[in-house]
Amino acid sequence: MPQMEYGLRMDLSQKLVMTPQLRQAIAILQLPALELATMVEQELLENPVLEMEEEREEFSPENIVKLAEYLQSGERSAAEGGGRIEREDNGNPLERFLSQESTLHQHLELQLSLLSLNKKENCIGEYLIGCIDDNGYLSGSIDEAAESIGVAPEAVEKVLALLQGFDPAGVAARDLRECLLLQLRQKECCDPLVLQLVESHLDEVGQGHYRTLALKLKCSPLKVQEAVDLIRRLDPKPGLAFGGSTANYVLPDLTVEKIDDQYVILVNDTVVPRLTINSAYRRMVQNGDEDLKKFVSGRLQAAVGLIRSIEQRRRTLFRVMETIVELQREFFDHGPAYLQPLTLRQVAEIISVHESTVSRAIAGKYAATPRGLLSLRSFFPTPVHTDSGTDMAAANVKQNLRDLIAKEDTNRPFSDQDLAELLDGKGIKLSRRTVAKYREEMGIATSSRRKRY
Repeated sequence: MPQMEYGLRMDLSQKLVMTPQLRQAIAILQLPALELATMVEQELLENPVLEMEEEREEFSPENIVKLAEYLQSGERSAAEGGGRIEREDNGNPLERFLSQESTLHQHLELQLSLLSLNKKENCIGEYLIGCIDDNGYLSGSIDEAAESIGVAPEAVEKVLALLQGFDPAGVAARDLRECLLLQLRQKECCDPLVLQLVESHLDEVGQGHYRTLALKLKCSPLKVQEAVDLIRRLDPKPGLAFGGSTANYVLPDLTVEKIDDQYVILVNDTVVPRLTINSAYRRMVQNGDEDLKKFVSGRLQAAVGLIRSIEQRRRTLFRVMETIVELQREFFDHGPAYLQPLTLRQVAEIISVHESTVSRAIAGKYAATPRGLLSLRSFFPTPVHTDSGTDMAAANVKQNLRDLIAKEDTNRPFSDQDLAELLDGKGIKLSRRTVAKYREEMGIATSSRRKRY
């Protein structure tokens, strides 16, 4: 049995250590412009050595924060008011609704205020409006509402009937069937086949069983299809027209403009303050005592590291976008049909960085291009293999599918298997399942639902 011994020895090895500066550079590279501006504002507050190089009043993050606070304060005021119309309010009660984009509940309360209702009916109406969800449907039952308010169910039914005549058509319905019937009523539709389909056969309509419905209702499949076409023009979620949610705006990190025959790339850093080092602290390092020098030196190193990381982010974004424009030139010149398969590795090798750096650089970033506002990630489409040995972007395959379906005979539409075989004839090998996936992603119905009688 070998004996255990104590001893000292030296080993020489290499390992990668992620320094705080490297962590900071990676974090900054991933940030979109607005988030970077927020982070820089925080650093300006915490590090006295940093200061803004110049004032940018019209684009400063401080102004953006002030604007956000102003908008939030307006939303809080509306929330505190509950969106209810105060009858004793001075002036015209319409003004508060016309001064801003109204929500569904405000839109309904405005219409309620224009009716000549007694106090009890108005109370019931406001309660029911509060029970309407974002889709425009009434949640809860009549009996529950009557019990909560302390009135008879008949009184609730009477007010509900008034609400169901409000705009948008179909609002305050209790289910899809009632929602569609309310819309047909407001359109003064008297077609018995349409009404019968909505009242009793919605499930079969949704499944596209037109022949079965034609046998049941003793009419031709063509008549059923025409009635279904009318039903499909109705809105199953009328409340969504009044979303009431705050829009999410995208600030592009890059702009690509075509000047003459060349594409010019601009990094949009106008919302990010330009940073510099306060000269007073530089003198402190030279003339101050040791403790002061130690503190200021640490702050100076942090400031220099931040400035360097921001500049490195700007250069990396520019180089990545420059390479994308070069490799996807056909897309920029001719449109989406010419988008080519592209991988992170291809871009990384050209600009001599790691794939992970490219991945971080494009994460959550957008570019304003002559082809519209696009995510940088969209320039890296999934490749699809073809018989010719070249790869084709999934967007191009979808365009081929769309073209085939547009030219099909509507009396005998192509099945997914037919589409797969037609693509195979073009040198694009796809399974039936993949064709079905692409078709669903494009929002195209199955062959049975595309068939016209």
